[in-house]
Amino acid sequence: MSKKKIVVAVTGASGSIYAKVLFDKLKDLQDQISEIGIIMSDNAKDVWLHELGNKEYSSYNFRFYDKRDFMAPFASGSAGFDTMIVCPCSMGTLGRVASGVSDDLITRSADVILKERRKLILLVRETPYNLIHINNMKTVTEAGGIICPATPSFYSLPKTIEEVAGTVINRVIDLVGFDHESYQWGQNQTEN
Repeated sequence: MSKKKIVVAVTGASGSIYAKVLFDKLKDLQDQISEIGIIMSDNAKDVWLHELGNKEYSSYNFRFYDKRDFMAPFASGSAGFDTMIVCPCSMGTLGRVASGVSDDLITRSADVILKERRKLILLVRETPYNLIHINNMKTVTEAGGIICPATPSFYSLPKTIEEVAGTVINRVIDLVGFDHESYQWGQNQTEN
């Protein structure tokens, strides 16, 4: 399996726990990754602090890019980044991606991933959806993106908030195509 070049964007939507669990998973999958670039909006940092009570995002050994840094490698298709994950993805970010508005590094990178026909995964975090949200999801899907709502599953009987978030992040990791262990329906059943 060839190593992946991944860009992760964290927006200001509620759900910083998803980004934390994703960072932890990516750290564990380093042997399958050749490069990781992280973009965090200012709102994402504020929401992380509010929801998780810390600034531990800065302790990860990933390369962080400012959202205004259009010189970042993944701002161009020639850098060969094969996957972008937006986790969590705010409805504002979804709307800008769906409209082709590349006004910061997050939306520019998503535009590049789509134009290069590579994998864009948007972990959308909102409830309920209005028709604008749904139409934006439809537009991104038609352009080749993958909408992965931050909707946990409970088949694996998660016991902690991290395990609940992990049910969603494991789906994202599956969508990227990483080789990893996770709960799979019908394969992890025990008799009661």
